[in-house]
Amino acid sequence: MDSDALVSPYADVDEREVESSLRPRRLADFVGQVRVREQLELVLESARRRGRPPDHVLLSGPPGLGKTSLALIIAAELGAAIRVTSGPAIERAGDLAALLSSLAAGDVLFIDEIHRIARPAEELLYVAMEDFRVDVVVGKGHGATAIPLEVAPFTLVGATTRSGLLTGPLRDRFGFVAHMDFYSDEELERVLLRSADLLGVPVQVDGRREIAGRARGTPRIANRLLRRVRDFAEVRADGVVSREVARAALAVYDVDELGLDRLDRSVLDALIRRFGGGPVGVSTIAVAVGEEVQTVEEVAEPFLVRAGLLARTPRGRVATDAAWLHLGLTPPSGVRAFLPPGGPNVSTRGPTLFDPE
Repeated sequence: MDSDALVSPYADVDEREVESSLRPRRLADFVGQVRVREQLELVLESARRRGRPPDHVLLSGPPGLGKTSLALIIAAELGAAIRVTSGPAIERAGDLAALLSSLAAGDVLFIDEIHRIARPAEELLYVAMEDFRVDVVVGKGHGATAIPLEVAPFTLVGATTRSGLLTGPLRDRFGFVAHMDFYSDEELERVLLRSADLLGVPVQVDGRREIAGRARGTPRIANRLLRRVRDFAEVRADGVVSREVARAALAVYDVDELGLDRLDRSVLDALIRRFGGGPVGVSTIAVAVGEEVQTVEEVAEPFLVRAGLLARTPRGRVATDAAWLHLGLTPPSGVRAFLPPGGPNVSTRGPTLFDPE
């Protein structure tokens, strides 16, 4: 399966370059996450008034919701420099010690995927976050000596898509923890309006609404779909993104009215047509659709579960009645159901997967 056709919340290298041009530069320009934005504004304003770096910040939530953008905004609002790295890149404690010792007072250190940081480096980070000090071990065995090095006061911003994998000691050292939620269609329309202006794409209101409704509540996906619809509009239409143009474009790119792409539908199709709706193991589904297990678990399943099309059970994955109906099939329960434009909604007339009996 062509990975370029997947509506994944993860961005590749080329997409990050495009997305960086669309990122908001200030907190006032950041769309959505109203509660997080309000809380973060208080943290930053208090730090500015005290003339000291703010507490360390942990941002958690699914990919594509703006964690990296908020980290860059934090540095911009503080007028500070930012150093960007990721958890997998910090393999040894010495790597982290070198990075921390190079920070100037007030700098922001952003560690993406912080849950994947190596354990020795994580233990070094504890002391740096609390006491602004790192202990560098020189020598080996009985002759080893720990040399304490002072670190300039800094603010750590950590981002994670798997907050449950963070250790308790690391989580407890963050003074502000924010969880980012999926966006509403109205918020995504505002994101698309801003992005369309920056890209110079004429988009009608109904065109924005059509794209927002298929973006899975994720700004990164909304911007990606906007760029693909723009391409279609420029080549096969008059350049203006209307509802009809957006629908035609998204049909070409295999994104249906619920936002499902080819991988999502392949998972549902295999689960229902080959395995009778389940239960079946995720590894079996991955083989059936020709993808890696991690791709099915991290790219397809989260949205299918959230949309009410798939359920994870102790015995395996099970397709819901809504999934059968979405593929135009009759559920085994014979339940009468409907799928409104806003998403799947299964009637409870008759037994369903979620009935207690």
